Amino acid sequence: MIKHLIFITFGIIYGITSVAASSQVTEYTLDNGLRILIKEDHRAPVVVSQLWYKVGASNEHLGITGVSHVLEHMMFKGTKTLAPGEFSKIIAANGGRENAFTSRDYTGYYQKLANDRLAISFELEADRMRNLVLLEDEFAKEIKVVMEERRMRVEDNPQSYMVERFMATAFLNSPYQNPVIGWMDDLENMTLADLQVWYEKWYAPNQATLVVVGDVQPEAVLKLAKKYFGVHQPGTAPLVKPRKEIKQQGIRRMTVKVPAQLPLLLMGYHVPGIVNAKEAWEPYALDVLAEIFDGGHSSRFASDLIRGSQIASSTGVSYDGFSRHDVLFVLSGVPSQGHTVTDLERAFREQLTHIQDTPPSQEELSRLKAQVVAAKVYEQDSVFYQAMQLGSLSATGLDWRLADQYVDNIKAVTADQVQQVAQKYFHDNSLTIGHLEPLPIDPETIKPHVNAGGHHAH
Repeated sequence: MIKHLIFITFGIIYGITSVAASSQVTEYTLDNGLRILIKEDHRAPVVVSQLWYKVGASNEHLGITGVSHVLEHMMFKGTKTLAPGEFSKIIAANGGRENAFTSRDYTGYYQKLANDRLAISFELEADRMRNLVLLEDEFAKEIKVVMEERRMRVEDNPQSYMVERFMATAFLNSPYQNPVIGWMDDLENMTLADLQVWYEKWYAPNQATLVVVGDVQPEAVLKLAKKYFGVHQPGTAPLVKPRKEIKQQGIRRMTVKVPAQLPLLLMGYHVPGIVNAKEAWEPYALDVLAEIFDGGHSSRFASDLIRGSQIASSTGVSYDGFSRHDVLFVLSGVPSQGHTVTDLERAFREQLTHIQDTPPSQEELSRLKAQVVAAKVYEQDSVFYQAMQLGSLSATGLDWRLADQYVDNIKAVTADQVQQVAQKYFHDNSLTIGHLEPLPIDPETIKPHVNAGGHHAH
């Protein structure tokens, strides 16, 4: 989906062109429930292997926030047959690259190798799926790494700190109120037993999707998958409750005062995603609206607010409808010198009112749709990104074929539909406004950070 938030990206950009995505995908399911998606791309003798677990920050509860992310770190710390760090050494020795990532809705692990080394990836990944050994001394070191990462990326970053508090204000009972990295108090009180419970609960073949994209043959991949992953027994599928956000009944405002160079305004409206939209076209109309507001140099925010009135020095829009729960449509911006966040809020509201009163012209709509189509074509140059599209959809609980339908759905959006979603969802009863108010920065309080280390892409 389209997202342009200038300070933080909520999730991963999805979408694919109609250049034969699903038509090249072969799907299997092993007897133990492991789902396998294979996409052939024979342009180079390389392969990307990704293993996606259907667990992320949105599965956590207060007291253990951040446990999915910490466990991701610990997955590199040894199994019954491998010493800590040996996984990475083996991949590197075979000319490969590997890493991992955690999001609100899933946790993923990947390797990029020559296509004749895929068996090595499968053997190692299948081993730690069920044979991880969690050591107290390794956990004691790694939890400190995560806490330092949190200090560096959130607590010492005014914009990230602001976004975190904003999300906690906008959501009351949705799990999206909690940060992926976890609250510091929960990290400080996390135990090895918390990780063990989480690992045993979620890391099983029937709660995972294996995605392979590259110069491979599906039958050969399936044979390897059966050999290495097929030996595992399925786990008991955890009961996942809806945790649907309660209806907001009025505008919410919050202010964060921290040392910072610039103010920041965030305006977030509750909107549906693909999962819960009453009309299937609504998320795609919201995507197009995001592009209208912030889709490059010719977008309305750039032309009207930055170059035109010069109220803003920078703006952004974020919307990710490919999520497990309902999300926010967020407008963000930094007011230019001589203007305030109040001025910028007024300007954002005027932009929203304009689209509510007057649908976009066909010329504007056609231009923006062409931009989206072009972007999706270019994305196909990366086998890694092709795998990300398939894996993220599957791990979120969505049909991976939506990737192939994305451009057609965008093309089908009408000007009236864009106006309808603006009228339906952009009102004060669903609005949260956040304001970062800068305090003076004391140079003496700025301390250099040590390298947090770790082994992941958060």
